[in-house]
Amino acid sequence: GEVFVRLRADLAVDAVVQVVLGAAENANGIRRLWKTLRHDTPGATVTALRRGIPADGEPLAQTFKTIHAGHAGRVSLVRIWRGTIRDGTSLNSTSGAGQRVGGIHRMPFGEPAKAAEATAGDLVGFGRLDGIATGAILSANGGQGNGASPLPWPPTPAPVYSLAVSTAARGDDVKLSSALQRLAEEDSSIEVAQIPDTGETILRGQGEIHLNAAIERLTRASGLKLTTARPAVAYRETIRRPVHQQARLKRQTGGHGQFADVTIDIAPLPRGEGFLFIDKVVGGAVPRQYIPAVGEAAEEAARKGPLGHPCVDISVTLVDGGFHNVDSSDMAFRTATRMAMQEGLARADPVLLEPIEQVIVTVPSAFTPNAQRLLSGRRGRLFGFGEHPGWPGWDDVVAQVPAAEMHDLIIELRSLTQGLGTYTHRFDHLAEASSRS
Repeated sequence: GEVFVRLRADLAVDAVVQVVLGAAENANGIRRLWKTLRHDTPGATVTALRRGIPADGEPLAQTFKTIHAGHAGRVSLVRIWRGTIRDGTSLNSTSGAGQRVGGIHRMPFGEPAKAAEATAGDLVGFGRLDGIATGAILSANGGQGNGASPLPWPPTPAPVYSLAVSTAARGDDVKLSSALQRLAEEDSSIEVAQIPDTGETILRGQGEIHLNAAIERLTRASGLKLTTARPAVAYRETIRRPVHQQARLKRQTGGHGQFADVTIDIAPLPRGEGFLFIDKVVGGAVPRQYIPAVGEAAEEAARKGPLGHPCVDISVTLVDGGFHNVDSSDMAFRTATRMAMQEGLARADPVLLEPIEQVIVTVPSAFTPNAQRLLSGRRGRLFGFGEHPGWPGWDDVVAQVPAAEMHDLIIELRSLTQGLGTYTHRFDHLAEASSRS
């Protein structure tokens, strides 16, 4: 008995951290964990005082997880910090609008049971709180009231691993989209993104095991047959030299024909400038009503360059042309412009561009050389390292790494750092792809 008394006192002052071993898949050690949380850790009242929540005041709760529980629908799991909240109570009301609790679920051993109310210290599920995110504060008016200090919620870790997800049957795309949305609501460390450039649906998370487990849950809940793949890299292309290109469309198929003549200059722009169309036609060589069609067609043609990727950082200047009073049209000038762009871009020394990521790898100082070698081996350009702010004994290694080398970086990084290493990243710029891309 004295051991547990002292253990509880040490836990309360954060002097020790208790480790409980188990295996969730077979429920090994789960009951031991529950008993530890119930008997050895500080009670809800003690924790509320430590977090600066006065005992008096309006009912106060905080969501800590969102689940979709079959027939019960969307359920927000909450901790009641103060007061009593009854079924049907309106929470987070502003100007009369709020979220009405649609059922209170108690969950002993995972089996939901309805309750009429929940009081301070309870962990329960609230039904039908649409739009309430994990970590949100719940009260009558949406505030904490009565001088309570802020209830912090840990920031969501940045994703470090991605998979492209698709369904075996094309008709299941809408069902997949809904299932992925529910998955992201249940696990805030998962992100779902639609990538227009590649047409892929991307699932992002904390690693291979994390995403594989999430996809297994999704498959089991939705019944969908899913396939996963390494996400495609959003390459671009540009040109190295300017070209002068002319194209003429002349077709006669009976009745009105099609005629358009365009002469354009295609030139490279500085990196990051995108696409620019310039009209320098003089003397009415191309009538004003057709010039917008030329600009739109040039921009459309640049969306797929000779190397098969969007062509960026180019200017297209309309310098001359010709028309026919009867046979010219918007469509004819669009077609002639596409012909000129296709021929001109192929002659302009096209080059592939790859996205480069700014990467900050955080590791214990003993593993800093390992991280540097890892980044260098992935075509990374190192910019140095320094102590991670507020983490004595940890370093940040700064580098720029091609996006094509980022897919399984976290797997190798964890392997080289006993599972401790992590990183953040963001797109930085486009650069000419090296021969290893």
